Amino acid sequence: MDELVAVYDVHGNPVGEAPRTRVYAEGLWHASSGVLLRSLDGTRIYVHRRAPDKAIFGGMHDCLAGGVVDPGETPEMTARRELREELGVTDVELTPLAQVSWDGTWNGAPLRCHLHAFEARYDGPIHHQPSEITDGWWWTEQELRRHLQDPGWPFVPDTRALLTDDLGG
Repeated sequence: MDELVAVYDVHGNPVGEAPRTRVYAEGLWHASSGVLLRSLDGTRIYVHRRAPDKAIFGGMHDCLAGGVVDPGETPEMTARRELREELGVTDVELTPLAQVSWDGTWNGAPLRCHLHAFEARYDGPIHHQPSEITDGWWWTEQELRRHLQDPGWPFVPDTRALLTDDLGG
């Protein structure tokens, strides 16, 4: 069964819902939320590789544990759900980091998303959801920035757009 996704207008307001396949096929505006996981001392950022069979950005690297906003969810609710599902992290404080609207393409189709980013501090165990994440590691901000400067490095484009200016901290 096709999962329902909250549909948004160009300004970031929820306006309804649609099946995920339709959202992706027609390039409907939707929202996603993600959490940048930073070590408690703030010196490291958790980076991971998405599972290769993910419908969007499969096999690419990311530093946000996240996903699409479901109907009836707030971006913060989505961020908490995705952090728990993808990395097994719960009971952390979320701080809003930034929001970016990304209008791009994926596999030749339009992809339009309002990305809501949060930050959390954490040093505990990480437990990947195998269907979502294949590998992960901690990098310093400088290591991440160095990789982000390489346009050939397979990194999810909406997070890259978000991090172009600010990694929080």
